[in-house]
Amino acid sequence: MSTSVAYLVGIGVARREIGGISTTHPGILGMQAGRVIKPFVEYLESLAQYPEIIGIDLKAKIFSQMSLLHSVIELGPEDFARVVEKMPQVVSLSRIPLLKHVDFLKDCGFSLQQVRERVVGCPQALALNLDVLKLSFDYYKMEMERPLDDLVTFPAFFTCCLVSTIKPRHKRIAKKGLKCSLSWLLNCSDAKFEERMDYETIDIEEMEMPSFEMNTPMEPRSDESDSDYEEDSEDERV
Repeated sequence: MSTSVAYLVGIGVARREIGGISTTHPGILGMQAGRVIKPFVEYLESLAQYPEIIGIDLKAKIFSQMSLLHSVIELGPEDFARVVEKMPQVVSLSRIPLLKHVDFLKDCGFSLQQVRERVVGCPQALALNLDVLKLSFDYYKMEMERPLDDLVTFPAFFTCCLVSTIKPRHKRIAKKGLKCSLSWLLNCSDAKFEERMDYETIDIEEMEMPSFEMNTPMEPRSDESDSDYEEDSEDERV
């Protein structure tokens, strides 16, 4: 058994899957486990990366996605790097779903610059179910009645669950007559939000905080579309 195969088995890859990997990507058998495979796996783990990327031609995919995003929202190389850092899966998003998500943001009324800022701020929204995004935006516009700028300041809004997080929390603050930022409202765990609702007084600076942390626990979303990660067909390639 080669050292590369032994290493893959050691990190949990099933032996029956080794054959498929070696058939699809035979070059991996000749890679040095300690100098090539292990550092790469550790790098992927540091990014919370998904394992399927190991079989992707990254150079071609990165160039393709960077060119596509530049053509539709004028995203520069530095901003594209930030997008990949926050959501490495963007390199495998299919062209058509990605374009549909960009069109959705434009249809919401965001300017080109605002769309670009939203994508850089929270690229995860590019992979969420469009029907769910539309429901969240309709609620935001009709019930929450907030300006679009708030969605630029807090781009993670669409990653929050409408039913279990956005609606009940908005109703709670509306009943109390509170005015707060989206970040204060949504960028916290349920336990932290309950604490905030029990405050006798609310720190105005905390309530108006504009930033958000993607590491903050939020309601898991189960509405991502698997088809968004399909390999591009010939007529989808840029």
